[in-house]
Amino acid sequence: MSRRIILGSTAALVVLGGAGAFALAHAGEQRPVLDNSTARYQAPAADREGSFTFTTDVTADSGVKGLKVLAWPANSPTVGKNPLTEKDLAAVESATCEPTGDDTARCTYKVTVTAAEAAESAKGRWHVATLATADDGDTAFDDRTATFTVD
Repeated sequence: MSRRIILGSTAALVVLGGAGAFALAHAGEQRPVLDNSTARYQAPAADREGSFTFTTDVTADSGVKGLKVLAWPANSPTVGKNPLTEKDLAAVESATCEPTGDDTARCTYKVTVTAAEAAESAKGRWHVATLATADDGDTAFDDRTATFTVD
């Protein structure tokens, strides 16, 4: 075999091997994943305010940077005509996320609901939209992560 063919083949193997290692390294990285999501609405009563609480476990290979949460009524004429997007959630409130492992966090979003707010809220089924962000910038958007009912 000629020396030129051997050197050319060796260089090609190094390049292909490096590209393969890069592809394998990035194939293991995933967008953030939500698991064990729950939404709970408690209506206000005469002696106390109500609340809305959403809790989920977020996993991301690079770590969890944050979670944005937005509750919206299923019968919303606005969202019905213009579905929510990732951009819509960029400006909403964040959940509080506490690490539970190297790549996992338990995120909780809780707000109080006054009697006046409850009276003005749409009754029926509501959805919870989420935007999870990993430390490396990867995101995962879901406009129906969980549902709950407002009576």
